Amino acid sequence: MISNSEALDLAFMALADPVRRSIIARLSRGPATVNELAEPFEISKQAVSKHIQVLEQAELVTRTREAQRRPVHLNPARLEALTAWIDQYRLVREGQFRSLDALLRSNADPSGD
Repeated sequence: MISNSEALDLAFMALADPVRRSIIARLSRGPATVNELAEPFEISKQAVSKHIQVLEQAELVTRTREAQRRPVHLNPARLEALTAWIDQYRLVREGQFRSLDALLRSNADPSGD
């Protein structure tokens, strides 16, 4: 089992590639096969399959079997975990900016109110 830190590293490394981000964006509209995912790219289906494997290792996508099809699905729980990790830092920064805004407003008010 991988640690949370290692899982984050895998996910962010997977998302660092523009092709993989495009695949994630496409899957946000629904499942697709490798052939369907490969259509907009000028790379081989094997290359797209390797990108999907990286996304699978990062647990950002899953594959199922439906008769002869093996559609790729987005793993929304994994994306939500990444969003939660980012949000914890965003919320801290927003709090700091709100405090700074309040301080600047109080210093700009000549009456002191």
